[in-house]
Amino acid sequence: MTTTGSRLRRTVLAGLIAAAVVLPLSAAASPDVPAPKPVAFAGTATPEIRYTANLGNIADAARMAQEAGRTGRAAKLRAMAQGSDGSGRHFLSFDGRGGGRAVEVLGDLESADRVTVLVPGSDTTLDTYQRFRAGAVALEQRLQAEHPNSAVVAWLGYDTPGTVSTTVLTAARADAAAAELGPFVSGLAGLSRPGTRISLLCHSYGSVVCARTRTGPEVTDLVLYGSPGTGAASVSELPTRAQVWAGRGSADWIGNVPHVRFSGVGFGTDPVDPAFGARAFAAGRAGHSDYLRPGTASLDSLARIVIGPAATAAPGTAAPAPDAPAAAASAAPAAAPATTPEVPHA
Repeated sequence: MTTTGSRLRRTVLAGLIAAAVVLPLSAAASPDVPAPKPVAFAGTATPEIRYTANLGNIADAARMAQEAGRTGRAAKLRAMAQGSDGSGRHFLSFDGRGGGRAVEVLGDLESADRVTVLVPGSDTTLDTYQRFRAGAVALEQRLQAEHPNSAVVAWLGYDTPGTVSTTVLTAARADAAAAELGPFVSGLAGLSRPGTRISLLCHSYGSVVCARTRTGPEVTDLVLYGSPGTGAASVSELPTRAQVWAGRGSADWIGNVPHVRFSGVGFGTDPVDPAFGARAFAAGRAGHSDYLRPGTASLDSLARIVIGPAATAAPGTAAPAPDAPAAAASAAPAAAPATTPEVPHA
């Protein structure tokens, strides 16, 4: 191929990926607001110590944002600090600077024997945090209904790429995030009961993060959903021994993303392709932002994966999640089946 032809091929591939990923969503700009430095904790600090200190940090960040005229951010920070019942919420870490970072616990982490870490995708910041948290709440409520000894950790622990940006097309942000997520998960095991099952549920660009995260035996399941690809050709290339799952709803636009990778742009093999080797789960008619919506087949499947034990279907087959209800069990493969019955949203 000539130099001109090669350059044209790179341009076309990059353009296809950019159009497919960027156009369906609008960017959410994160204001550059002043905030205090994050609280530093000793390794022996208990969850309660962390929760109390981080609520104080959030209050300080809200005050500084208000004084700087960033009233929208200030209001969102005040809402973050207070639960619907008036009690304080539980943050293991918080950083109000820039787009911001926050790691929140829903449920009793120290007594849980099922802990789920949710890893979000692009454009998740403190300004859009409530949308991310709503999914964590829905999952925790679904888990509590069947397995009370569970906790969900909403891990906004990295600088997510903007949807309308070049960073969302490469793994640079994911590599940096994976270097933080791995140690966090290892430390999380020490904050919960011995033998606790930890699951990573990874949405959209978050699936790129999880696919690069080295995990230990405490992580039993790694779930990729709404994924554009991971950059790996198969499950065997991922730095984990966890059971890897993949699913995509039939209404998820990300299925139209070209699954190519060239010169570091794009993410290659589709995780729901049997060739990737992940175990498929029924995702129903979920749209890209609907996987954790109450009442959906996708939420039910994800909850049952977390509870376990894992199903015994061969890799690449369209198996339902463990003990999945008949409606989910009879669903077509996760790669956007047109005939999957719609589960109404709550």
